[in-house]
Amino acid sequence: MYQTMAQAKIKLAIFDLDGTLLNTIEDLGRSCNHALKACGCPERDLKEYNMLVGRGIYNLFRGALPEDRRDDETVMKMKSFFIPYYNEHKTDFSRPYPGIPEMLGTLEKNGIALAVASNKYQEGTEALVERFFGDRKFIRVLGQRDGMPIKPDPGIVREIEKSYGEIRREEVFYAGDSDVDMETGRNAGVVTAGVCWGFRSRQELEACGPDMLCGSPDELCRAILSWPGNVNR
Repeated sequence: MYQTMAQAKIKLAIFDLDGTLLNTIEDLGRSCNHALKACGCPERDLKEYNMLVGRGIYNLFRGALPEDRRDDETVMKMKSFFIPYYNEHKTDFSRPYPGIPEMLGTLEKNGIALAVASNKYQEGTEALVERFFGDRKFIRVLGQRDGMPIKPDPGIVREIEKSYGEIRREEVFYAGDSDVDMETGRNAGVVTAGVCWGFRSRQELEACGPDMLCGSPDELCRAILSWPGNVNR
């Protein structure tokens, strides 16, 4: 007999990266401003980037550019300036949120498989995970890749599930800090948590109807480990 959603044990925890595991907003904003300036466009206030990031670099560039410069040619020109600059400066200010390393370690010790699903370009996603969480074992670290749909398409979650092996959707936990993440979890049909320490507001997350909202990494960790079926792990 199959367990109900409320009874299933969480076996796999998938995390968004920017705004969930890492506070990367200043490095992202500075890098995008570098690209804007190189393209002859006005720079953005760093505070604006909280609402611009999270939908992949092409949408970041389109959102940051003036309305009359959002053509494909300028977007690709932005990329040519952004990528090398960000690759060089991606850890100038970026750091894990307090409690994140401890949370990942606790989950791993309790037998929960870990994975990352990001809309950051693949090279940057892998480099940041290796830099800050190289001591943890992730079954997959996936970012934005050409030819592959980005979140909120559930394809990235499906890829990670296949890497895990045999698993049911009610045994998968997805956590993120934006409406895109909440939609991703809902589209994938997995247990979904909004984290309230990231780039977006609690109100934005709540409006998307996640299974839960968590105010700290410790609360998120406890939520995963105490999910009804996990109580007797």
